[in-house]
Amino acid sequence: MAAFPHPLLTPQLLLRAYAAGVFPMAEGRDDTEVFWVDPKERGILPLEDFHVPRSLKKAVRRKPFRVTCDTAFASVIASCAESSDNRDDTWINTDIEAAYTELHDLDFAHSVECWDGEKLVGGLYGVSLGGAFFGESMFSRATDASKIALVHLVVRLMAGGYVLLDTQFVTDHLRQFGAIEIPAFDYHHRLETALRVDARFYSEMSEEDVDSGIESLFAQSRTQTS
Repeated sequence: MAAFPHPLLTPQLLLRAYAAGVFPMAEGRDDTEVFWVDPKERGILPLEDFHVPRSLKKAVRRKPFRVTCDTAFASVIASCAESSDNRDDTWINTDIEAAYTELHDLDFAHSVECWDGEKLVGGLYGVSLGGAFFGESMFSRATDASKIALVHLVVRLMAGGYVLLDTQFVTDHLRQFGAIEIPAFDYHHRLETALRVDARFYSEMSEEDVDSGIESLFAQSRTQTS
């Protein structure tokens, strides 16, 4: 894995890297270099098999948070880069943070935010390219906040015609939603197909459309477990 300083970590390079199936990481928040990752086993979350646990369905319907998209991208990625009780350090260094913020300005990176009043309590961000969405990181400062953000992300991806949700790796947190690992060869084939899809990320959706999309997603989840 080769390391490169920030001057080479441009939006154009990032887009070429994602199209080739690789992504950057840093060893730590204060590390000044990045390395490129192409896992032998890739994590994906099949949209057609997205599973919503019963307890989370109840939480989503209660609407404990105001959910927005692309209104606080810089705050979301900064929050994802913070250390937490479960993580002493992060792979998001300041150069990665700056580069992805540039991608957001170019409409290739998007965020989902959960708010409790005016307080940002959870969210996620990722990169959009063709019909593929590459989930990068998420954070939560309130119960179910990141999970609810993920549900809202999937609603928008399905409405926009996306065919691939890349999670890079699979964690226990993502496995409950149906995330799986597939061989790199299979992943690159799916990515090639997804890049030919003309998908659209819906940052703005009416409350009625969001609610309808959520109920359709829940119905899909019921069918999978029945």
